[in-house]
Amino acid sequence: MKFHIMTLFPDMVMNGLSESITGRAMEKGIIRIQPVNIRDFSDNKYRHVDDYTYGGGAGMLMQPEPVYRAYQSIVNGDEDISCKKKPRVLYMTPQGTRFSQKMAEELAKEEELVLLCGHYEGIDERVLEEIVTDYVSIGDFVLTGGELPAMMIIDAVSRLIPGVLGCDESALYESFYDGLLEYPQYTRPEVWHNRKVPDVLLSGHHKNIADWRYEMSLERTKERRPDLYETYVNSDSEVYKTYIKKQQKKFRKKKKNDADET
Repeated sequence: MKFHIMTLFPDMVMNGLSESITGRAMEKGIIRIQPVNIRDFSDNKYRHVDDYTYGGGAGMLMQPEPVYRAYQSIVNGDEDISCKKKPRVLYMTPQGTRFSQKMAEELAKEEELVLLCGHYEGIDERVLEEIVTDYVSIGDFVLTGGELPAMMIIDAVSRLIPGVLGCDESALYESFYDGLLEYPQYTRPEVWHNRKVPDVLLSGHHKNIADWRYEMSLERTKERRPDLYETYVNSDSEVYKTYIKKQQKKFRKKKKNDADET
């Protein structure tokens, strides 16, 4: 998969993405990241790409032409794209759709993505209307630029691409994958600061471990993200329905045993 990042600070995004898992994926050629410096498409010797806003107001606005030229260099100059359909262009903005794991899974199906990073007071609306396909937000707050959101999105999408993670199965059991938060996890030592690893995880009984992890995911989601919990329990999840049936069966059995003892 290939990511194109339209930015004023290419070193910023590349320095961050060249480390850790995404960095190793780039070295292996599983993902490719192409920074496109919007300043390179300025038409003045000072490489300015911003100007005052019409109608007044604080701050400067990025001009449409340098952004458009940078976009055209991707579409027309990249042999991987030029013969195909135009790529999806994601504009990083707090006015966009909230980014989620579901969106990451959708974007991971694409062969090419262009991420547009604004700065100053944003970008001239006209070029946004012409090239942007998706307006994406990482939360209800404002940053100084779109580089950090773009890096977060690339990281989240990349790890869903086969071969990026050391074990592709890892992505199947993380928070949000099935609508729940991830269960707590433990490693050596078995006892640390008088806190012991739960016995079930030491039992080697895979079914009991799976049941425990599912129950912990339910409890953690209910405690920390009640909104997700309500959505999940009201969904048509067959896993949850099976879990409820098991719990009801256990309750009836316990009730019967208690009655027999009395």
